[in-house]
Amino acid sequence: MQRIIRKATTFFEIPLDLRSRVVILVGAALLTPVFVLPLWQVDFQSDRYPQGLMLKIYSHTLEEGKPGDLLEINALNHYLGMKPLEPEEISQFRWFPFLLGVCFLLALRTAVLGTMSRLVDLFVLAVYLGLFTLWSFHTTLSKFGQSLNPFATVRVEPFTPPLVGEINVAHVLIKSGPEAGAFLLVIVPLAWLAAVVLSWKTWSAENQPGPDYIS
Repeated sequence: MQRIIRKATTFFEIPLDLRSRVVILVGAALLTPVFVLPLWQVDFQSDRYPQGLMLKIYSHTLEEGKPGDLLEINALNHYLGMKPLEPEEISQFRWFPFLLGVCFLLALRTAVLGTMSRLVDLFVLAVYLGLFTLWSFHTTLSKFGQSLNPFATVRVEPFTPPLVGEINVAHVLIKSGPEAGAFLLVIVPLAWLAAVVLSWKTWSAENQPGPDYIS
């Protein structure tokens, strides 16, 4: 056990090499567009809407594909007994940009102070941010689709709009999928994981036993 603890302590104290610091900064740079790029897109298609309806989900708000789409979607929600979509009432739009900012600042701090422990913390935080955000949005969608008004004009079985994929509800095809911002949230932690590997390889190469080493 002491040997394992000693190895873990040594690993977390490894200094980051220049390549890792550059990769960390690249990851931080890739994180900034997430503030303004769409994370998710939801499309609604039916005979009633020949041009379709669309919503784009950003880190801080919802944006309709064309003027009037949100109004039509809320009218559809009303017929199905769902609550209206009101961006100001979606809690994720309040805390998600804040967490993005924290992650960005910690990336800069890690690149400057440069130890493996800080880089691992940064990687874990980025993974947690992505997974928690997916879970949070999925929970929100479930609340909308599972809490239907039993006296709605159109009676449908409770449902959960998919994060990825499609579902047919009362002859309306709902399609959902990730956009550019979501893909960046996957690329960034992968870049920081690559930084972990780079520094580990550099440190291992520099600390290889010499030819006269006797085990």
